[in-house]
This record gives sequence, C-alpha cells and structure tokens, in this order.
Amino acid sequence: MNFPFLDNWRKRVGGTREAALAEAVETDPDGVAELFAECELLRARAGECGLELDDTPASLSALDQLPPIWREDPEELPWVGNDAGLYLGTVLVRTVPGAAWDILAGGKPVVRLSSGREIDVVAAGLDWAMSGSPELSEMYAESAESGPEAKAR
Repeated sequence: MNFPFLDNWRKRVGGTREAALAEAVETDPDGVAELFAECELLRARAGECGLELDDTPASLSALDQLPPIWREDPEELPWVGNDAGLYLGTVLVRTVPGAAWDILAGGKPVVRLSSGREIDVVAAGLDWAMSGSPELSEMYAESAESGPEAKAR
C-alpha cells in the first residue's frame, strides 16, 4: 500500500514522529485510517481461527468469541492488544457518523466522536487481549451510543 504521508516522516528534520503523525491525520486522514486498519497480526490470528475481519460491528462480536491463544505468548500479547484497539477504532471510524482518528500528545491514537468524547481504543484493545474484558463489542456499543446512531453496513 502507498501511504504518501510516510515519506514526509522520513524527510522530516527536527520534528518528531508523533508530530508528523498528528499532521498526517490532518492532511491525509484516509491514509492514516488505512494504515491503522491494517492490524496485520490480529487479522492473521483471526484468520487462523477461520474468522475474516470485515470492519463491521459483527466482526467485533466474533473476535470476542475467539479462544485467546495470544495470551500464551507474552511477546505477542501486547501486539495483538494494540491491533485489537486499532481494529476497534477502525470499525468505529467506518461505521459511526462523525467518528474520526485523532492523535494526542505523545503520539497516542484515539477515536474522537462527534460529541467530542475521546475513546482510547488502544488501551481498550490491550485490556481485551489481556483479560477479555471489556469485550470489543461492548466498547463499540457504548461508544456508538455516545454519538449519532451508527450507520448500517
């Protein structure tokens, strides 16, 4: 995939990667959304269980039902959790009107709802990967209720 804003990160002199990412959210929000939607490890683990992630709320429910085999590997656990959070954010951004990615100080990606509420999706994904709670589908439902009614996909 081609992400034009990544070239800007490499060329940037004196700036931080976090500042470049925040700028990219402003200048190329679709590119950032596409990058965050990759969730390669999570998609691979789900695929191994026969689940294809299609960026819908129903796929979050299906993820919640998977056996948490990633908990057996302490090195993989945080990566799956990070991917789960980015996937939750992807589903929110793609299905909840007005939801968009934002980058907080320190480079932390969050989903900002039209109400102004910020959802720390990566923290939610890590909690889910470690303990299974809160479920991703619960986080989605709670977040979708905070804004306008979710679009049907």
